[in-house]
Amino acid sequence: MTYDSDRIEALLDEGVRDKVYPGAVWAVGDSDGIRIQGVTGVLDPDEPDVPMRADTVFDAASLTKILAVWSSIGTLWEDGALDLDQPLGTFWPEVTGHPLGAVTVRQLLTHTAGLPLRAQLKNLYGTNQDDIRRGVLHEQLHRPPGEAVEYTDRAALILGYLAEHLSGQTLDELATGRVWRPLSMHTTRFGPLLDEIVARCAPTELDQDTDTHLKGTAHDFSARLLGGVCGIAGVFTVLDDLGTFLRYMLDDSTSRARAGFGTEWTAYSLTIQTGELQPTRGLFWHPASSTTAEQEVWVHYGFTGTGMWLSPTKGRWAVLLTNKLYYTRDRGPLTDVRNAFRELAFR
Repeated sequence: MTYDSDRIEALLDEGVRDKVYPGAVWAVGDSDGIRIQGVTGVLDPDEPDVPMRADTVFDAASLTKILAVWSSIGTLWEDGALDLDQPLGTFWPEVTGHPLGAVTVRQLLTHTAGLPLRAQLKNLYGTNQDDIRRGVLHEQLHRPPGEAVEYTDRAALILGYLAEHLSGQTLDELATGRVWRPLSMHTTRFGPLLDEIVARCAPTELDQDTDTHLKGTAHDFSARLLGGVCGIAGVFTVLDDLGTFLRYMLDDSTSRARAGFGTEWTAYSLTIQTGELQPTRGLFWHPASSTTAEQEVWVHYGFTGTGMWLSPTKGRWAVLLTNKLYYTRDRGPLTDVRNAFRELAFR
């Protein structure tokens, strides 16, 4: 495989000109680290003289589901503290006797648990965090578990609650202690961010209450409602930290202080777990394309404009970080850029 930095740079420069995103930070690497990387555009269109930088901090959005939830569940699985196919109600008193008690961790990780698709926590349960937790864990299912693949943020929220129950720690404490700190991912953390870090942060969506773009505070309303820490969203990160995380997933012997999960959890997660159901899923990760050949590459996206890809068979990873949400919630233009970037990164 070759590394085509010129074509990647041209592709991402065009995205800036077309106002798909204000700026982008990207890299392609392997188990030894970053092979090629680049930066384009500006941090904030309101400050056109301030360029995007390689150390820009991004609202990771749904990459939180991988960086905090998937990895933390992996530590519990590799510790032998979690059976993916054991019904939750048999070991989690909070859901015993409720519909969620019949669901398994595997079904949550594959989005086949039959959870409600509604995500407006405030409208459903109010603003009290205990009421939200109780409502989410005791809600009726949308359909029988195992019947269909239906993406919902609730799966990650519930798994975050489960990880806290099993570990006796908050999700940010668990992820920091078992994953981020051992891998020296020093910038990765849940928000809201401290003022000194906010200055390096890429702004995202316009906050209607303040008429300013969010910066250092999670764009996701549910994450803000839950104090910034939850399984849905809320993590902030940088390119170097994501590169460290992904290279470790390819070869866990590269870390001096091994994180709580390793290549065994990674290899198991990056296999089709949904049988004949469509769309196909691994454990939180999904194939980058529905074609057989492209199932060698797995992906996870964030709504703010973030994305990361991994291919153990090709021995390669890729990261593309943008703040496209500054301009629009429309996914279409960035989807085209992401697909083209993936093709160039893994050719």
